[in-house]
Amino acid sequence: MKALLLYNSHAGRGGIVRHIEDVVEIFRHHDIELKSQEIDFNANPFDGNEDIDIVVISGGDGTLNYVVNMMHQSGVNPQLGIIPSGTANDFAGAIGMPRSILRAAKRIAQGTEHRVDLGKVNGMLFVNVLSFGVLTTTSQQTSEREKQIVGKLAYIRTGAHDLRTMHPITLHVKSDTEEFDIEAVMCLVFNGETAGRIRLAPEAEVNDGMLDVLILEYGNPVTTCINMIRHLVHHNTDAVRHIRCQRVELRTD
Repeated sequence: MKALLLYNSHAGRGGIVRHIEDVVEIFRHHDIELKSQEIDFNANPFDGNEDIDIVVISGGDGTLNYVVNMMHQSGVNPQLGIIPSGTANDFAGAIGMPRSILRAAKRIAQGTEHRVDLGKVNGMLFVNVLSFGVLTTTSQQTSEREKQIVGKLAYIRTGAHDLRTMHPITLHVKSDTEEFDIEAVMCLVFNGETAGRIRLAPEAEVNDGMLDVLILEYGNPVTTCINMIRHLVHHNTDAVRHIRCQRVELRTD
């Protein structure tokens, strides 16, 4: 069998770079020829790699999303394995992958195939969560250098700015089962169950054929923050609308 390791050397603290030879040897032990390639986000990694049987992705959720979309664009369908090496690694956590690079590599090399769901929005695929509103772009706005130095604490500075400047979004929601308008401050459409390793959608499963939509209603800055905390702690605030559906349409003014 032929496999391709696509790794993001900037994800996490770059640990995958120190273990590439070990990962290649693990796959060789299972009679799998593994080629390693650093990912270039300005190119399609499957150009010239169309005949692979397995693609192994080492990076965070952003790297995973990019590769899955490139697979779809190229029309290739290899088995996919994840070696979590980003900051949060939400989808890897949802499918039970070990956080250890070498243990994850062994799991992939000797594992069996399981099918999971994907989400699709405006022609683009997403693996774990689609999100917009307050705090949802914290990861993208936080530099890779900050993430490497202090890990998840790097999100606090960016998140604090988001909270100070949050404002409502007029949102029209139409799902398989209901339709309504709401003044929202945050919307998350989950395939997985966590964001930033925080378990926000405990009922979600990656292979149930359903999306879990969470919408936080805006009150004022103080009550909105309180309701956000209540949901994080208890998952029972009325300010968070929860919809389980196969399809949802979201429109903003």
